This record gives sequence, C-alpha cells and structure tokens, in this order.
Amino acid sequence: MRIGLLTDGGYPYATGESRLWCDRLVRGLPQHEFDLFALSRSAHQEQQGWVRLPDRVGRVRTAPLWTHGDPRGARPKGMSGRLATGLGRSYGRRDRRRFTAHVTALVGAVCAGADRGPGAAGGERVADLFTEGLYGLAELATDCGGLHAALRSETTARLVESACRAPGTGRTVHSATVPDYLAFTAELERALRPLSLDWYDESSLGAVDLCHAASGGAAALPGLLAKRFFGVPLLVTEHGVPLRAHYLAAPEAPFSAPVRALLANFHGRMASEVYRQAAVITPGNTHVRRWQERCGADRDKLRTVYPGMEAERFGTVGERGDGGGPDTLVWIGRIEPAKDLIALLHAFAEVRRAEPDARLRIFGAPAQGGEGDAYLVHCRALAAQLFPDEATDAHAAGADPVTFEEIGGPEVLELAEAYAAGGVVVLSSVVEGFPISLVEAMFCGRATVSTDVGAVVEVVGGTGLVVPPRNPRALADACVTLLRDPERRARLGAAARARALELFTVEQNLVAFRGIYLDLVAHSPARWASGTSAEDPPRPFATPPEAHVLGHLPPTPVASGAARLPSWATAADRACAGARGAGDGDA
Repeated sequence: MRIGLLTDGGYPYATGESRLWCDRLVRGLPQHEFDLFALSRSAHQEQQGWVRLPDRVGRVRTAPLWTHGDPRGARPKGMSGRLATGLGRSYGRRDRRRFTAHVTALVGAVCAGADRGPGAAGGERVADLFTEGLYGLAELATDCGGLHAALRSETTARLVESACRAPGTGRTVHSATVPDYLAFTAELERALRPLSLDWYDESSLGAVDLCHAASGGAAALPGLLAKRFFGVPLLVTEHGVPLRAHYLAAPEAPFSAPVRALLANFHGRMASEVYRQAAVITPGNTHVRRWQERCGADRDKLRTVYPGMEAERFGTVGERGDGGGPDTLVWIGRIEPAKDLIALLHAFAEVRRAEPDARLRIFGAPAQGGEGDAYLVHCRALAAQLFPDEATDAHAAGADPVTFEEIGGPEVLELAEAYAAGGVVVLSSVVEGFPISLVEAMFCGRATVSTDVGAVVEVVGGTGLVVPPRNPRALADACVTLLRDPERRARLGAAARARALELFTVEQNLVAFRGIYLDLVAHSPARWASGTSAEDPPRPFATPPEAHVLGHLPPTPVASGAARLPSWATAADRACAGARGAGDGDA
C-alpha cells in the first residue's frame, strides 16, 4: 500500500512536534511505502535539515508556509508582478467572476458565524457556503495557477469588508475597520496556501492509496483535495487540536477582537470540514476526542490511538524497582509559564515545613525565545527568596533543597537517570495536552503527583495522585503523603509501569495503525492504476501485496482437499483453508 503522509511543521524536518511518532510509524510498517508531503513553518526549521529517512520513503514534497511569496517559489500562472491591488490583469473575465463568487461564499460563511460558532442556528447552510467557496478556490487554483496574489489583492479585502458589514453578522465582526480587513486577508491567504501547491496530479497525491494527515488544520487540507479530486480516503491523527491551540494563542496574538473572531470561526469551519470528510479520525486521547466531537466529528469515525513511546530506554530504571531518592521530588520538562513552576515552588515550601529533609530537583531547559529565559530567571529568583539561607546552584546538588539542572550534565547524563533521581515525579502544569513526561515517569516505575489538566487523568488512571491546578496547598499535601509512605510509592510505581507498558508503547501504536490502514483500504472503492504496458491488466496498488510476503508460497494442489499453507501461517489461516478444502470436496 502506498501512503501519503501529510505533515505540518514536523516530519521529515529535524525539529517539530510530529517528527518522532511519524518516524516510528514509517519505520515500524515496512510492508507499506510512504510518500511525504510536508509543510514547513520557519526558515530555521528548514535550515536544521531532515532526519535520516528509511528506504521505504519513496518521495518527499515540501512547501513553506512562512514565506511572503508564492509557496512554490514562483509566480502563479497568468499573474503579473504589478497586480498587488486588483484582479484586472490576473484572470480573465470568467475566472474573475469565479474567484469573486468563491471568496464571497467562503468569507460570508466565516462572518456569518464569527460571533456564534460552528454550532449556531443555520449551521448546515453556512457550512455548505464554506465548502462551496473552499473547493471552488481549489479548482480555480488547479485551472489557473496559485491564489497567492489574488487572495492578497484589494478585491479580496473589499469582499471581506462587504461580508463583515452584511446584515446578520455579529457586533464584534461588524465593528471591524480597514486594518482589520487587511490583517484577516493576509492570514486567510496564509491559511489557504496549500490550495496553490502543485501536489494535485496523478503522479503526486493522485498516486497514493491513502492520505494520512499527521495533524488537522493545514496538514489535512491537501488530504481534502486528494479526496475530492481523486477519491483518496483520508485518515486524520491529532495529538493536539489545532483549533484549541488557536484559542490558547489568540490572547497573545497581535490582532484586534474582530480579527480574532474571524480567524477562530475560519479554523472552526475548517476543522468541521476535515472531520466530515475524514474516513477515520484517531485522537491521541479522550481530551482531544471531546474537542473533535464538539467541532462536529462523527463518533462512529473516532478511534482513540495513544501516542507510541519507546519503553526500552526506561527499562533499566523501571525493572530495577527502587524508589530513587526517598526524600526527593523530581520535575522534568520545558521551563515555561504553562508548566507553572511558580506554584510548584510555593508548594515545595509547604513540603519543606512538613519534611525538612525533602529536596526538589528541576530538570529542564527554558522554552525557545525570550519568554522562556525570563521565566527561568523568575523561578530562580523565587527559589532564592523562599529558601534564603540555602543556595540553589546545581553544583552543590547534594545539599541544596532546590536545584535547576539540565540533562546531560556531570551528574545526570541520561533522561532515565533524571527520573531515577527521585522517589516522586511531579507535574504542575496549568495547560497540557498529552503529558509525555508523565508517561516516561510511569515507564520508570515512579509514583506521580499531577495536576488535573489535559489528558492527565486518562493517562494516570488510578496509578498516581491528581490534584487541581493552581493549588499549591493540594500539591504539597499530595507530595507529603507519598514521601511519608514508601510502600504506597512502590505500589503505585509498579501499577504505573504496568499501565504504561499496556497502553503507551510504540508496538501498541503500530498495531493500531496497521489495522486501520488495511480496514480503510478494504472499505474504499478500488482505484485501478494503469499497468506497466498496454498488455498488462490494471492492478489496484502500485506494489502488489504479495511483494511483502516473506518466503515463497508453495504450489497449491488442485486435486487435494485442503490447500497447503506455509509454516508461518496462523491457526486461523489453516482453519479457513481447511474449510475451503472441505467445501470444494463436497462440491
């Protein structure tokens, strides 16, 4: 089977959130071939290069979403370099009418529900307008070239203005001004750039048997077009919901309230269309699943598949079963405000009053950018204020109550050793998706204290203590409880390791996707590809399934009862073959 893997800011680039699980997926399913269609998010990401790709990756097509020009690096066909303010010389008269009608439909749908959301009254009619505009623009881009110049034109800005001022729009959108129209037009063009790519032909996305989008949003947009143009089934995997990420980032974005409302509704409409067209949706946890259902995903399409993580690197610590430092709390992660180390430090001050010998070891580096560095400085200053008579330098880690350390230093070389350094692992976040550090601690057989955010409760089950976020007193009480009860720590740690090995390994992830791939293609209409020559009959896949079978199949005797099967056949195969042989004999 030939899989088109669609990524946005991840695999095959060396940096990106999806690169690890995508690489494990490609390497773990050698019976399939993969074509990569990757969108990049920054010049820095492209400069870091790619990870080393396995041989089963057939081709890689890439496109930037961060540039200011056409994503293909060339001016769209038929476009003039002087057309920054209109459509007069961009398209012919007929194509101008097509463009105006499609943008009017799409922007009208976005403005109509910007204050009410996708679930408001008249949602189906508005959704039809949105899809009419979206796919109409896609067909126009295929016929006439990219949409970059047209979507950034004055004509588009005027269409946005008309939609915002139309009767029935909400108060927030109706209050938009000219700078708001221009800002939304620029963001709309960026979001729709995948429509202008040259991936939609019989030799690219038209040649794959299945599209697997590694996230929703921009990565899934090429999959929508592959389904519309070629009938390719679409599988969407989300470990985090792009719409949720947009809502969380909105307060920090340099946009006005009308622009934020328009962008939120655009992303909501896009998510609803992706979920409607996907054959199967695989959320990474129940927290993501609830978001998808709220955005219109059909429950019958949803199959939760937990991210696969490598348990082997933590095996030595987990099998050892010791409790690490019995009086030591360990925190591991990226140092940023969402992790709420401030609350953790205040909680540890309470822990020290109850347990004077307790220590807190913080392992991590600041998040990229000035905010991460500033937050780390603030945390160090707070630690010095809360523990004024004791140093907080990692060089004296044997005596300090609080230390800030990085993995790879002289004392802790590996990540597993950091988890092994404490008896209790703490997660103090106020925002969390799938808590990777928590799963790693479970692989190491550590008892955990976590805040109730994201998928934490789902991951932990009954193998750790969970407290409300932003509650230092509750966090401190839970930590003291486990520090004073070594038997309970050991019992919870063993249960946590067993749960992680059952649910969160790479093997479990691969088994799930192997079955989903086969199920999707089995239930999809056959898409026949041309043979290698005029005499060859058409065949459904570029590579026949028999090419992946190990060994050679012996000839099947025609006159005998049951067919002979190779030694590696399963008991179910033998039973079916026996049944067929008996039926042939009766006939």
